[in-house]
Order: sequence, then structure tokens, then C-alpha cells
Amino acid sequence: MVDKERTELIDLVKKVAELGGESALKFFRDPKLTVDNKNLRTFDPVTEADLASEVAMTNFIRTVRPDDSIVGEETGFTVGSSPYTWVLDPIDGTRAFISGAPVWTVLVSVNKDHKPILGAIYQPYTREMLIGGLGVSKFIRGEFISKIKVKSCSSMGDAILFSTFPEVGTAPERKIFNMVSKRVRLTRFGMDAYAFGLLANGHIDIVMEAGLKSYDICAPIAVIEAAGGLVTDWAGKKIVSGGKVLACGDKKLHMELIDFIASMDDKT
Repeated sequence: MVDKERTELIDLVKKVAELGGESALKFFRDPKLTVDNKNLRTFDPVTEADLASEVAMTNFIRTVRPDDSIVGEETGFTVGSSPYTWVLDPIDGTRAFISGAPVWTVLVSVNKDHKPILGAIYQPYTREMLIGGLGVSKFIRGEFISKIKVKSCSSMGDAILFSTFPEVGTAPERKIFNMVSKRVRLTRFGMDAYAFGLLANGHIDIVMEAGLKSYDICAPIAVIEAAGGLVTDWAGKKIVSGGKVLACGDKKLHMELIDFIASMDDKT
């Protein structure tokens, strides 16, 4: 990739995330917000903000890069002719959004050959953005810009663990998660993809999830790997399509967790 295209993509990812964020922010903490449920058996909310954000991002990408493919959580897959695919999650953390909690994020990823090469995690209410990939790893909040880097933590006993729900995955998966949780220093819940940003920026050590989709994980993969961390499935295999996700800042900690989960798998 030539420097001009690299610079253009980095600038575009930032602009797309900002555009999606500003579109969603117009609806944030609005008591008249329209909320629908996408699932008949459980509460899986979607709002007019999700749709407005994704449409704004998609329309912009189609204008500036009409040959690229686009995958959006709400509007699906648009096939392009270039090797690049944009993966969009307009509001990761819709439950937080409708609750007025400023921990939802806009996720934007550029994939090439099914691999995230560049990503952004953006929280528009606090104006925090993390961008990672193509040689860039930075945190932006207004005029403040700093390099992002995961922190060292080589032992489970010293680690801070985040996950979205206490009810992680299936019953066997939940059992494994709970065993990990008992061995770390601190476990917290409810941050959605904001937790991946905290990991990339060196504040926490582990994010452990189950049942994620590609649009939940592509941007965090790019950002965390650029910051020096690892994102795999629970068996240590590369993951782009979602599923069971294990993100760690420290590689030694990641290996310890993989070994521990494997030993738990034998008992479930």
C-alpha cells in the first residue's frame, strides 16, 4: 500500500467514525427515542439512532470509495469490486445507549483479505477515539493525542477482567468464564466494546466474551493489535467472524488464559 492511500484510509476511518457518532449523538438521552426489538425470545434492541448512524456512514463510504464492500450490522452486506471491506457497527452497546450510559461506541474497520488492517473505536459523547492499524496507534480526545499501548500484566491474579454480561454465552462457557473470574483481581461488566478501548489504552488486562459477531470484533482487533495486544478465540486461534473472544494486553497472560481454559474445557 502506497503512503498516499494509507494516509487517506486513516483519515477516512476517522471521518466515518465521527460521522456515525454525530448522527447517533443527536438521539442520545432523548426521551422520545424509538426502540424496537430484533429478537422474539430475548431483548435485542435497535433504535432509530442505530439506523441513522449506519446510513450516514454507508452513504459517505459509497461516495468516497464506491468500489469497496460494506458490512453493516443493520443494513447487511454490499458487495464491491475492490479488495477492501468496511465493517460497521453504528452503536455497539445499544442497551447502554438507551439507558443514557456514555459507554456505547461506534466501530469502524477496514478489512483486506478477511483481515482487519485498520480500525476505530469512537465514543462521541466523551469525544474519545482510538485508531489502530497501518502503522498508527493513537488515542484522540479533542486536541489531545497520545500513543496507545497495552500494559504489562503477566499473571491472572493481578489482572482486571471485563465482559459485557455476567451471563456469558452457553452454560459450559459461563462455567469457564466464572472460573477465570475467580482467579483475577477484579471483574467488571457492561462496557461492550468500550472495554476493548480500555484494554488497548492500558487500563485493563482482559476482555472475555462469547457470541460476538464480525462487526463487534473487527475494529477492536485492529486497535488492540496495533497497541501490542492479542485478540483470539478461547483456544488461541485467530478470529474475525466473532464467536468466543479473548483479548489480552500481555502475551504471557494470554497464553496462561489459553492453557487454563483448555484445562477447564476438559472438565465441562
